[in-house]
Amino acid sequence: MAFDDATRGRLQTFVTKARSVLTEEFTKQFQEDFGLDPESGTVSPLASLSHLDDQRLATARLLREIFDHYLPAATSGGAEARKTTLDRMVREQAFTTLNRLAALRMMEARGLVRECVSKGYQSQAFQLYQRVAGTALGETGDAYRLFLLGLCDIYCVDLPVLFDRHFPNGRLFPREPALLSLLGLINAAEITPLWAEDETLGWIYQYFNSKDERKAMRDASQAPRNSRELAVRNQFFTPRYVVEFLVENTLGRLWFNWTGGQTSLRDRCQYLLVKPDEQPQAAKRLRDPRTIKLLDPACGSMHFGLYAFDLFEEIYREAWAWEQAHGPGALDTETGGSPNLKPLSQTYADQDAFLRDVPRLIIERNIYGVDIDPRAAQIASLALWLRAQRTWHQTGLKAKDRPQVGQGHVLAAVAPPAEVDLRKRFMEELDPLDAELFEQTLFMLKGLPELGVLLQVEKDLPALICKVFGEHGPMFSKEDKAQWQKAEARLREALTDYARAARSTYQGRLFAEDALQGLRMIDYCREVFDVVVMNPPFGALASTTKPALVKAYPLSKNDLMAVFVERGLQVMHLGGRLGAITSRTCLFLSSFSKWREEILLRIAEPETVADLGFGVMDDAMVEAAAYVLEKRN
Repeated sequence: MAFDDATRGRLQTFVTKARSVLTEEFTKQFQEDFGLDPESGTVSPLASLSHLDDQRLATARLLREIFDHYLPAATSGGAEARKTTLDRMVREQAFTTLNRLAALRMMEARGLVRECVSKGYQSQAFQLYQRVAGTALGETGDAYRLFLLGLCDIYCVDLPVLFDRHFPNGRLFPREPALLSLLGLINAAEITPLWAEDETLGWIYQYFNSKDERKAMRDASQAPRNSRELAVRNQFFTPRYVVEFLVENTLGRLWFNWTGGQTSLRDRCQYLLVKPDEQPQAAKRLRDPRTIKLLDPACGSMHFGLYAFDLFEEIYREAWAWEQAHGPGALDTETGGSPNLKPLSQTYADQDAFLRDVPRLIIERNIYGVDIDPRAAQIASLALWLRAQRTWHQTGLKAKDRPQVGQGHVLAAVAPPAEVDLRKRFMEELDPLDAELFEQTLFMLKGLPELGVLLQVEKDLPALICKVFGEHGPMFSKEDKAQWQKAEARLREALTDYARAARSTYQGRLFAEDALQGLRMIDYCREVFDVVVMNPPFGALASTTKPALVKAYPLSKNDLMAVFVERGLQVMHLGGRLGAITSRTCLFLSSFSKWREEILLRIAEPETVADLGFGVMDDAMVEAAAYVLEKRN
């Protein structure tokens, strides 16, 4: 289905109305039930909430712990900081609820769940649920709420970032009038066909923040003032044809080269630029697809990753056939850093068992995504999970027989925990050297919410190891790596124990979980990728991160998109390919001359450039170009 202007307009209307309903609902719950006022920044003491029953009083207590956890991240102070923090909490409850219901509606459209949302209280699955439960769960509205929460509990095993209702962004549920209004919007006839389309998630992500909101931010400041502004101002949906062009000429082209042109991708990929008679020299050993890594460093709704998923499925099929034809040692696992992988034929009983596992392999081994917007982690994880389920559904694999998808590689770059008292309390339980390493690591990750993958952790980590443990030099030696891995394992175990300990408060668990996210981000920044594809932020550097970025990227400092391209090349293997859609100005303005000379032409070599002009990225007022670079030096 084509997402033309009229189709996108209908979806935008739905998202705008749904956000309004949910924002109003959760603001009222905050004010009327829980003594939290986002409009004034007032946080009433718990003692004033004697009208609440025990369950809602417990929720009020948890909301205050979430508030205390978020408050240190606010850039302002006083009442303004409290308002900003409460606004964030309301917004998170709103987008999580919308994303959950949209996910269930999309799962319905794909035959993954029984009818549960599309007819509201009359949905088939709920009718069965109510027949079994009887009147034990109260009125219909109460029973339906518990029914939906039960579905969240079922799917939180696969998608905790979206469905785990114990996460801070999913603690509340809309009351019956707001829920019925929301169900009316989500089940409107004019958008019903859209729930079967993969692109729908991306447009929901795009339209949650309005054009007016972006315009107001730009009018208030030339450069983004914080991580949220950076995310909202640079949120532009990448058209499908651009996604295909970039993925085919990066991932697709690498596979074409490695196979010596003996791949069906030659005919399947309409934008893959190869000559009719082109037949490159095949690799002596074909890369094992389990070792191929693709990164989108500003992943949004994972549009690049979804199309890469399609190509990876074909790549895995061809790798199996290649190994069958050339023997168990025909696939190269060393280049991708996984020398201990067994050959495919020794890992799987037969081809059917192998193909059944491919969707899981793609999510767990191949596709990486990072974004500074926490909504992206929800949407992108959901998009990849739905894509895997689609393959299994199409092959007739029953849900009980589908492989369990473990933690993928989609990560929100969240701020490291800032509570000083909790940090000190946790460090008291550590060995002194580990305590110092933990504290220094948090300081190193301070700019993470604005910088994401631009934070050059792999350069700072050796100095940190040397500082704490007093050994080795400025390079990250094998000894340093081993030292870090051992220390990191101890910190992970200690943080996990701290979060689970009976004495730990909910805020303490949030502290530990954010610290663990920081450790995951360090691991990401130390990965080396074969493909980097992106639609990166562009424009002036945010004032909060400008000094750090100017120091780290002196050749790219005049525009954020140039910084992202340089960083993308840094984290790639030699011979890897980077695909990007950016403003075309970087290709000819004199202010980018050093960047072109030292980055574009010295480190890399342009392979393909498409001059696209205006109107490519929704309402982004830039002339765009899509290009592919091969890393040569």
